[in-house]
Amino acid sequence: MNNIIRKTAFLILLLSIVVVKAQLYPSGLSTGRMVVDSKELPVQIFSTTDIPAFIDFAQKEHSNSVLVILNDVVKAYAPGEVFTTYTSNGYQLLDDRMQVLPAANASAPQTVKYLYHPSGPAEVITPDKTAELRTPFTIWDPSTGINLGPITLHYYSLMFILAFGLGYFLMSKIFQRDRVHQKYLEPLFTWTLLGTILGARLGHVIFYQPELFKQDFLSVFLPIQTQPEFKFTGFSGLASHGAAIALIFTTLYYAYKIIGKNPFWVYDRIGIVVALGGAFVRIGNFFNSEIIGKPVHQDSPLAVLFPQMSSEYGLTVPRYPTQLLEAGGYFLLFIALWFLYRYTNKKYQQGWLFGLFFIVLWSIRLLVEFLKEPQGEEFIGFLGLNTGQVLSLPFIVAGVIIMVTSKNRKISPEENSKPE
Repeated sequence: MNNIIRKTAFLILLLSIVVVKAQLYPSGLSTGRMVVDSKELPVQIFSTTDIPAFIDFAQKEHSNSVLVILNDVVKAYAPGEVFTTYTSNGYQLLDDRMQVLPAANASAPQTVKYLYHPSGPAEVITPDKTAELRTPFTIWDPSTGINLGPITLHYYSLMFILAFGLGYFLMSKIFQRDRVHQKYLEPLFTWTLLGTILGARLGHVIFYQPELFKQDFLSVFLPIQTQPEFKFTGFSGLASHGAAIALIFTTLYYAYKIIGKNPFWVYDRIGIVVALGGAFVRIGNFFNSEIIGKPVHQDSPLAVLFPQMSSEYGLTVPRYPTQLLEAGGYFLLFIALWFLYRYTNKKYQQGWLFGLFFIVLWSIRLLVEFLKEPQGEEFIGFLGLNTGQVLSLPFIVAGVIIMVTSKNRKISPEENSKPE
């Protein structure tokens, strides 16, 4: 027993050291190695979406070679002359294959992917040399969508489509298994869609960005921005806590007024598809380089660099991929709920599956929040917990109560089905 306690204490100490060490990026630079014609060279890596920081970096002196990873924000909004400044200060222009570009391309930065500053003549990349970047961490820098000519199908939107599409398919299978008429499926899908989008948007504004009610009221309810200029933004800024609250109320209406069943019967089944949908939404956040984690030591197997991440999160350094950690937890929850629904009698104990869903899902959210950067200004705090964690606690408590009291809501297999 003492040996187990010692090993556990050592593991906790080791994890604590990693967490503390993970915060130390004073220069905002991570490190890797450039392989130029099989010769490995140490290199410092810089990236940012903050335009003033990008402009200032052009003037800084460095002891080692430096590689600047450009992103869409810098290419679109940085003044053209700053790229000329970089080249005049010894930076080489490289494309996405790390091939050398003519200095004239500084006037068309869309063709440039990297700015490389060699520490000496031997490190210069010439057209006849091959170059490759190697890092102990993963660099996540994909396109944000599929180009379809005049429009772009963003991966985040695609994940939402997949979430609702698969949810519709699974609920159809669930209704077939429960021998419930398919005519009840369409209104469930409609109310779920409305509740999710409207609730998630209102939840974000209320909990994280309440100033929008005064500054740009229309943007709260419409996928647009009117201040400081008019712009189509899509439905960005969505909070899962708001979506959960809205779904509870829309499902109450659906249960009583449309399908005529105990609300917990509906909640049990919605929880299964919501768990899967939540996983896809977090994968969409990963594609968008948003809802990212705190800085982590670059040698950690979880370390990911997000060159496209917003500067509001801080330095662009290796971070925890909290979107994937959360998505993985939700996917495992979906598998567990589907198994329990499919192969046990728990679906006849109304509320048991939903209570378990609440407990596990919001516990995952609470734990992952320890590794996340704040999502906007934190208006709610308690005992060192952030807004997302404080809002998760009531859902966890509610899940326990629902699960414990579900034994009073048992039904028979015959009562489970609604006559067609």
